[in-house]
Amino acid sequence: MARRVRVVRLRGGANVAEMGGARHLQSVTAFDVKQVHRTGYHFQPPKNWINGPKLCCSSRPSRRIYLREWVKPDNNPMIVADGEVNKTAFRDPTTAWMGKDGDWRITIGGRRFDTGMAFLYKSNDFLHWTKVKHPLHSVNGTGNWECPDFFPVQVNGNDGLDASATGPDVKYVFKVSLDVTRYEYYTIGTYNSEEDKYIPDKGMIDGWNGLRLDYGNFYASKSFFDPSKNRRILWGWANESDTTDNDVEKGWAGIQLIPRTVVLDPNGKQLNLWPVDEVEAQRGKLVELANREMNKGEKIEVIGITAAQADVDVTFTFRSLDKAEPFDPSWDRYDGQKICSQRGQQLKAEDNKHLVLMCSDASRSTLKDGETSMKDGKDAYRPSFAGFVDIDLKDMKIGLRSLIDNSVVESFAEGGKTCITSRVYPTLAIHDKAHLYAFNNGTEPVRIESLSAWTMVKPVNMNG
Repeated sequence: MARRVRVVRLRGGANVAEMGGARHLQSVTAFDVKQVHRTGYHFQPPKNWINGPKLCCSSRPSRRIYLREWVKPDNNPMIVADGEVNKTAFRDPTTAWMGKDGDWRITIGGRRFDTGMAFLYKSNDFLHWTKVKHPLHSVNGTGNWECPDFFPVQVNGNDGLDASATGPDVKYVFKVSLDVTRYEYYTIGTYNSEEDKYIPDKGMIDGWNGLRLDYGNFYASKSFFDPSKNRRILWGWANESDTTDNDVEKGWAGIQLIPRTVVLDPNGKQLNLWPVDEVEAQRGKLVELANREMNKGEKIEVIGITAAQADVDVTFTFRSLDKAEPFDPSWDRYDGQKICSQRGQQLKAEDNKHLVLMCSDASRSTLKDGETSMKDGKDAYRPSFAGFVDIDLKDMKIGLRSLIDNSVVESFAEGGKTCITSRVYPTLAIHDKAHLYAFNNGTEPVRIESLSAWTMVKPVNMNG
């Protein structure tokens, strides 16, 4: 099918490329950038659209780099999709790792018909690559795989590992971004280096009902090993949830989320993600609460911080779970988002094990139905994101940390067992008019055991 492409001129001289009626903001020249919802301590460009930032290295770092003149190497591209590969679904190579035979390996995301594929390539010189007959991993019915990631993790310990690390105390993580759902799914398993095959552990769900790195607006992530601090760091991207027209009027779209460390949970069945320590350097004024009881329906305002840009770390405790809502067998055990939009946040399963459901309900934002930040008559995308938290409630407490930055909220439950990223575009709760509350909408009293909230300081010369 032919796709219509045209360029239109916006007021102020901005150009927007339109393909089949869809506007592509990366073509916009934004003279007037709207600041009201721009982040303060997240990475985003001064204007226009961002997807994945790329790094540039110089052999002479003392010299200025203007990136004006480019020469295409004769061996570029190094890897070309063959006849068995869908050429329009062939992208995003992983970090290379070296096998026992001394050859380098990478995987590239794609599909064969509706089967998601991680195509495997080998090289002994990093220049000439040969496609292996079988993929590293594949799953029927999952569609195109984007941004595959494949890396080792320690079974005992929190240090990160180089991509080529092996050993008896090493597990492997395989992650893909599913183009059809726009979510990130992963499994934990073993790597058969002799056959170059990845095998998910027993009980791992491979596909749409599997584990996610983040249950919200989080996509196209990639990780890398940081040898200076022996840690694995994950970069993720958040697109806008506002309408395209509003993105154009704002003059910008998309942000990079705060980098997260990646470790294997002690249970060996999931990953824990947590903001890198460096973000704590942006903490300013601190407000603390401790041992504050909240009755059913009560809310407590946290006074003294800039709520629109904050880092909040809180631990809740409770005396009883007797009134937890029973889990209806008709509910989809794997669709926490659907359950959250209909029910509560704490459920009791048939086997009397309590389930904790972490929810982020954007529908309760200051935007009313049918209203958007720019009043263009189109409604923003405001879903109820949710994910189950694998936690033993014997201690009767739950921890939650949230990074708030104007139009983005990154939340981490129980040390990063479950993460949710949301985009919000308030019309009332902006800048100093934003307020932070702890509230209890449950069926039993809840105690704030400890709450620490910091105003986040905007880095110098960042984000306009």
